[in-house]
Amino acid sequence: MSTFIEFLPLFMFATMAMLLFSGFPVAFVLGGVGVAFGLIGVLTGELIPIQLYSITQRMWSGAAENLTLTTVPLFVFMGVVLEKAGVAKDMLASLNRALERVPGGLALSVTLLGIILAAATGIVGASVVMLSLLAMPVMLEKRYSPALASGAIAASGTLGILIPPSIMLVIIADLLSRSVGTMFMAAFGPGLLLGVLYLVFILGVSVFAPGAAPAARSGHGSKDLGRLIVTLLVGLVPAFLLIFCVLGSILFGWATPTESAGIGAGGALLLAFVVRPVIYTALSYTRFAIEGAAANAAKGGALSRFAAENRGWWRIFLDSIRESALTTGMIFMIILAATAFALTFRLLGGEHLVTDYVIALELSPWHLLAIVLVLVFVLGFFFDWIEITLIVLPVFAPIMLAQDFGEHVSPQDLPYWFAIMLAINLQTSFMTPPMGPSLFYLKAVAPPEVRLGHVYRGIIPFVVLQLIALMLVMAFPEIAMWIPHAMLD
Repeated sequence: MSTFIEFLPLFMFATMAMLLFSGFPVAFVLGGVGVAFGLIGVLTGELIPIQLYSITQRMWSGAAENLTLTTVPLFVFMGVVLEKAGVAKDMLASLNRALERVPGGLALSVTLLGIILAAATGIVGASVVMLSLLAMPVMLEKRYSPALASGAIAASGTLGILIPPSIMLVIIADLLSRSVGTMFMAAFGPGLLLGVLYLVFILGVSVFAPGAAPAARSGHGSKDLGRLIVTLLVGLVPAFLLIFCVLGSILFGWATPTESAGIGAGGALLLAFVVRPVIYTALSYTRFAIEGAAANAAKGGALSRFAAENRGWWRIFLDSIRESALTTGMIFMIILAATAFALTFRLLGGEHLVTDYVIALELSPWHLLAIVLVLVFVLGFFFDWIEITLIVLPVFAPIMLAQDFGEHVSPQDLPYWFAIMLAINLQTSFMTPPMGPSLFYLKAVAPPEVRLGHVYRGIIPFVVLQLIALMLVMAFPEIAMWIPHAMLD
């Protein structure tokens, strides 16, 4: 009996893993296992009944009352509004027009849009679905390789989980009790590095295997240069201004992450329902005037365009609220359930059990880091990022943050360096079969000629690039820490 009680946390972890594979909702599994093993702890005398009450206290103070987590619904709402209002479609059209004569220009446009959307939304599912709907049919029409098209879309859509403002970084910062703003700063360098690796790979494929990503046969001449500039200004500048307001307010200390999330949500509404319709109305008026139409006709045409741009705005607004509420509810339900699981695991002595086992192995800090990262990578084949984060981080973070990496990384930088490596590693969970959600998002909306085999072949080089970025950040911590050092020192 004493042996059973001693290893109760391990039985708890094993039960959770088996039930997750059963297909039950994640929140129900985590919360149910936490409460069930709490009751088992009471029945075996390992816990006293009043300790179970601390679970509800922790759920309230750790999640429901946590002001840092208020950024989650605001950033979700910002991303959903931009996606549903057509802002992303304008950006892709602008980028494609600018790069259409470059080898692989459309795939490069998709990747650049993924980087921009990552800084504007941070919602992987919405980004992958939107990029698939907008770009996949066009890429296939232009005779792109289905594998390359699938890989570029899936990889670009997942950048939102790393490049700020990222919901994952908010949750990791909260679990580590570290500054969200500093976490955002530390993620910039690695996020942009990963985006550059994608662009270089696509350009290399386009040059050395032109059949996989052909360039457009015709382009715009110099007489269209003015129109191209206008297209870029209209499609990109408003979104860049919104991104600057959100991220710049954090980087320059003008606002807290929570306040910047409010700026982003309000700015998305303004951009989608005011700025965008006004810009297109002004362009319509100008076009009518240049073509020599009468003033009244010009005004009438412009007003018609304004009405067309605003048609259905109320439905878009309600759909954005509904989708944001559903997404936020799902995230917070898992957070609350994971809080119950983690606290029960700790009350039963699970944290000390794992710590004692690691100490007994006498591993070096580098060996321990490698084990944690390999474990997270393997778990990514079967679980989603939020499950891995809320299960693995509370167990291993205290052990990792107590390690000494000498002059390679300072104790002050260690939490952020470790968190960013974990975030890069967790990106692979979106694209590794059999459970990679980005693969299913893409396949669900892709044309029938894109088979699952194409998708699996397409993501392999991009997963390799993610692992290369992880090793670079591991070898050179300044990739992550140079912006925090420059802004805060």
